[in-house]
Amino acid sequence: MGLTTYLDRAQTGVWDVRAGLLPADYLEGITGAGGIAVLLPPQPVTAEVAARVLDGVSGLVITGGRDLDPAGYGQTAHAETDRPDLLRDAWEFALLSEALRRGLPVLGICRGAQVLNVALGGTLHQHLPDVLGNADHRAGNGVFTPMPVSTVAGTRLAELVGETCEVQCYHHQAIAELGDKLVVSARDDDGVIEAIELPGEDFVVAVQWHPEASLGDLRLFTAIVDAAHDYAAARESR
Repeated sequence: MGLTTYLDRAQTGVWDVRAGLLPADYLEGITGAGGIAVLLPPQPVTAEVAARVLDGVSGLVITGGRDLDPAGYGQTAHAETDRPDLLRDAWEFALLSEALRRGLPVLGICRGAQVLNVALGGTLHQHLPDVLGNADHRAGNGVFTPMPVSTVAGTRLAELVGETCEVQCYHHQAIAELGDKLVVSARDDDGVIEAIELPGEDFVVAVQWHPEASLGDLRLFTAIVDAAHDYAAARESR
């Protein structure tokens, strides 16, 4: 299972350097569900590079992180929007494009949901407090907010987690206009879109919340790992 990562400054011992890194909770979610985690740090990318990278994995997890560049969905930056990481944006868009082309299973988490939506022509609310009048979705200081969400009947997500579930949120942006062919598969009590997916046989599910922050519930990680196993088996039989 390929997981995208940060490329940021990190400290270890006497070293303070740029590093490809990812919180261990993501890895534990995949390995706890029976998968094997492979880190995919941002790097210069072409369609050929993305294809070669994905030849080595059977599924793709686009993880959380910094806000996307608003220019990618036709907006100027809000004062609260992060300074974009253009290398990571390009890397994840290229990987996602190739994954969708070949039917590779995809799970988007927080930023990953926004990557999927923008890649398919959608837009984002850049700062939810401006829309809702509250900052309940991101408490700050690395503290996740427990929040109930309701799934949409008939979606893959509803089959996986049921009609309702409590999730861990940490986001100040959210999906606004939906990308091409995507459907909403969950909303919270404020009506904010908390999950999207592509209908059809291919596994393409993305959630705005953080399943890696509640590893007592591995249903989403199990679902992407199972889909990856099926994809690998089908690839080997061809």
